[in-house]
Amino acid sequence: MKHAQTSFDHLLYKGKWYHNKGLLVLNFLLFLPLISTYVNGFDGSLMNGLQSVALWEDFFHHPHGSTLGLFNAIQNVCPSKKSQILGDLTTTFCIQIGSIWGIPFAPYVADTFGRKTAMLFGALIVVGGAGLQTASQNAGMFIGARAMIGFGTCFVQLAAPLLITELAYPSHRPALSALFNTMWFSGSIVAAWGTFGSFRIGSNWSWRIPSALQAVSSVIQLFLLWFVPESPRYLICQGQDEKALYTLIKYHANGDHHDPLVEYEYNEIKKAIAIDKANAKGTSFLDLFSSTGNLRRMRIIIAIAFFSQWSGNGLISYYFNLILNDIGITTPFDQTLMSGILQIFNFVTAIIASFLTECVGRRVLFIISTAGMTLFYMSITICSAVYRNSVPFNHDGTIDIDPATGKPVKGNEKAAFMYITVVFLFNFFYTIAFTPLLVSYTIEILPYKIRAKGLAVMRLVSPAGLCITISLVFNKYVNPIAFDALNWKYYIIYTIWDAVETVFIWLYAVETKGRSLEETAVLLEDLSVTDIVAQCAHKHVHFSSGKDEGGGFDLRDADEFSISDESIGRAF
Repeated sequence: MKHAQTSFDHLLYKGKWYHNKGLLVLNFLLFLPLISTYVNGFDGSLMNGLQSVALWEDFFHHPHGSTLGLFNAIQNVCPSKKSQILGDLTTTFCIQIGSIWGIPFAPYVADTFGRKTAMLFGALIVVGGAGLQTASQNAGMFIGARAMIGFGTCFVQLAAPLLITELAYPSHRPALSALFNTMWFSGSIVAAWGTFGSFRIGSNWSWRIPSALQAVSSVIQLFLLWFVPESPRYLICQGQDEKALYTLIKYHANGDHHDPLVEYEYNEIKKAIAIDKANAKGTSFLDLFSSTGNLRRMRIIIAIAFFSQWSGNGLISYYFNLILNDIGITTPFDQTLMSGILQIFNFVTAIIASFLTECVGRRVLFIISTAGMTLFYMSITICSAVYRNSVPFNHDGTIDIDPATGKPVKGNEKAAFMYITVVFLFNFFYTIAFTPLLVSYTIEILPYKIRAKGLAVMRLVSPAGLCITISLVFNKYVNPIAFDALNWKYYIIYTIWDAVETVFIWLYAVETKGRSLEETAVLLEDLSVTDIVAQCAHKHVHFSSGKDEGGGFDLRDADEFSISDESIGRAF
């Protein structure tokens, strides 16, 4: 894994990571939290794919408009609304379940009981919800199951990226933390191709099988997460220094007690957490807005979280079949096939981008992404308008039937195929930044004490947390109504908004490449503070030949800092 030059580059292991037993085992274990986004990725493609499955449509009486929006949105929030969904069945839902209900509790569970405990708790709830969704006999069960999945997912997807980022080897951290959100497509692909294969089944198992597959990652985690070590940052913050040091030595130094990197990491973590505790005013969500540095962090975090769902991607992701209908691609086979291909394309793009985050830089990727999305959403608008205006509509809004095919007359086929092309290009530019960086960049710029809460706020605005859920619900609930009313003109709104995003990123995004997690966490405070953290880490690093020169690293060394806490506090 390539990485930018760092202040501790000379301390890193220079060989192939798979030749180092400690790194090999660690990276294998980190695969377990990496697959956490499978559930949300699966949900996006599942609801998109089920809309092309005739038996699902029949079972739920062809939901559309606001009802379809409720089916999609319920996993993240349950609106207070009475809706006629299945025949005479009327159900009432309140904003008390789903992801939003989990947001206030998930950060405290992760900070108090550990990252692993929060993940196990969430995974258990997701498995139960997926089972209920599979066995659904009516809309109430289906919607309740999706709300249950959303609640459990909140805990898993908040704790998992924290564990990955805080446990990964320093030079592997950028790629691994970026891969976390990228694994969204693993669930998306399984759902897309699962519905593609199961829609031919002549029973309700055509939609029950894909529903059951949503629990795959959570079942794996319930059995294997016990073998994953806890975050060293969490252990040190809890006063369990010996366990934290043992974890660093075993996995980052392959058992070498004399490895200078372990001394560097341990010193830096200790000093960074000491800074956090010295400057923390409390442990509530209000701390996220309690200082100039935190306000800068939250400005960026809330913005990119909102952008992740408000760039026009929500319309393509959740209502791709409606768009395909609009350009004449109407058969379930063609729609599910196209959806499956798009997910694989996005997955490959996101994986490549994840390994480029450190050498290219986070800020550069964000700028390229938003500028590219603006250009190609404009192209989507043009292609859709050309096709729509070429369709021979009657005065009553109907389309004549082609006697040769027995299907509605199609419009400009060149415009339709060009539309599909630019949709893929738009997804490419969205995916190179917002998929790998949304979670990893948020975690990087947050200090330990507010890291879980800041990530929770981001998740409420994006597909996984506090800022994410609000915009996600809007996209899922409002998009089908707006698209029905405005058709291609609705794309103009997103084109203008993508241009606004580009300007914001140019003005406010900061570069984090080439720095450790503790250094990036204080980057938005003052560069002098970043330097202080690095200096403290280097203070007691001993360069040994690996032979026994006195028993290895002494924990007492980490408590002897040359720069006082008072001078650090003044730098904030």
